[in-house]
Amino acid sequence: MKIESLHIGMKVRHPQYGEGTVESIGPHTAEIQCVGGVRTVAPETCGLEPAEGRALLSGLEVPLQTIIQETATAILHGLGLGRQDETVSQLGVRWNGGKVVLHPADPTLQTKEVPMDVFFHKIVMMRNNFRVLEQKINSNEKLTDGEKVEMQQYISRCYGSMTTFNLLFRNKEDQFGE
Repeated sequence: MKIESLHIGMKVRHPQYGEGTVESIGPHTAEIQCVGGVRTVAPETCGLEPAEGRALLSGLEVPLQTIIQETATAILHGLGLGRQDETVSQLGVRWNGGKVVLHPADPTLQTKEVPMDVFFHKIVMMRNNFRVLEQKINSNEKLTDGEKVEMQQYISRCYGSMTTFNLLFRNKEDQFGE
């Protein structure tokens, strides 16, 4: 691997020392923080390889802003965190244009009105964040199976509490599980 390809903070893999992070770069060597400590290596001769995905964007005829927007949109969509107008399409037809009205018990306090699409968007965001949290718990390598099950039970109870709002969804498959 050429020394010019390295940057501080880059994850790399050494055949003998395993994975590490580039700490500093000199004219011919780099210091890599590995499990066994900091190692000074000559990247061009030691078999050092990148340990993370890389991309080469030469000759690309697309504006950088377009690439960034498309990437961000794909990430948000993959996480289930779409735009509010996409969320509103899941709202039941009978609720379109509606509002949630909160009347305080104290008559001297003002009533609060929230448009139904805004309220519904917040509920869908909670559902999506629960899904992301579930994925993070299940893929966490530091948690024991028992800890994962315990945390999953709390999420299941939250889903159960959220079933109150199932009547707002257009399609049953988008609702909170019971």
